[in-house]
Amino acid sequence: MRVAILGTGAMGAGMAQSLLRAGMDVTVWNRTVARAEPLADDGATVALDPVAAVADADVVMAMLFDAASTIEVMETVLPHLRKDAVFVQCATVGVEGAAQTASVAARHGVAFLDCPVLGTKAPAEQGKLVMLASGDPALRERVQPAFDGVGTKTIWVGDELGLGSKLKLACNAWIATLAAAAGQSLALAKALGVDQQLVLDAFDGSAANSAYLQMKGAAIIGDSYAPQFSVDGVRKDAGLIGDALGASGVSTVLIDGVRAAFDAASSAGHGGDDMAAVYFGF
Repeated sequence: MRVAILGTGAMGAGMAQSLLRAGMDVTVWNRTVARAEPLADDGATVALDPVAAVADADVVMAMLFDAASTIEVMETVLPHLRKDAVFVQCATVGVEGAAQTASVAARHGVAFLDCPVLGTKAPAEQGKLVMLASGDPALRERVQPAFDGVGTKTIWVGDELGLGSKLKLACNAWIATLAAAAGQSLALAKALGVDQQLVLDAFDGSAANSAYLQMKGAAIIGDSYAPQFSVDGVRKDAGLIGDALGASGVSTVLIDGVRAAFDAASSAGHGGDDMAAVYFGF
């Protein structure tokens, strides 16, 4: 199978590496070519423009920052896809963004799936993402080998385009809240003169424990913020979550507080750091 990856940031690069390990023929493109070039050493073909990247692809997977950048690239490449190719939108673009990308694909007459992913940099590199797919069920067999190459499982949310993006918002609301809660608890422990490690030790083995708490807590204690999912990335997603909550008539009180913490961390100079750096927002 020939797969094109558009966008080789932390997520796209990891996805490309996983597809290569799975034996796929992978072509990659990134707006800043230097960020894609290291993948040539892993066996990927590095395209200098997005049209060249998609020319021979069976499946095109776009992992760009937001809806605007995704739509811009879609408008450029969709007229040049093979007739039997499938375009898969993998970024977190929100409810409105999912509708917009689906509309662009329909206008160009291109087979399209909405499939954001659950997971960060390390799962992308390890092929352990969770694919949250929605769209025409007739396309499933055509994309499943690529999905299996980057993920441990695919959840087919429904036939209606955009349902995958809606599920992603619900999941990311939990992830952002959990990270902010871990940051707040460890900030409070330090302010009260309590060894921060004891917070993690207290939860270890309890019903309230989680692998995420232990992982992000250890990052905070170890002052280790190499980005898996950046503070600014969470800020972007928190805005989309807030929009979806408001439009649905659900209170935004919790996500507003979470977003304020991430905003404060970004203002303190940690926008590009891992989301665990929300700690600096307290």
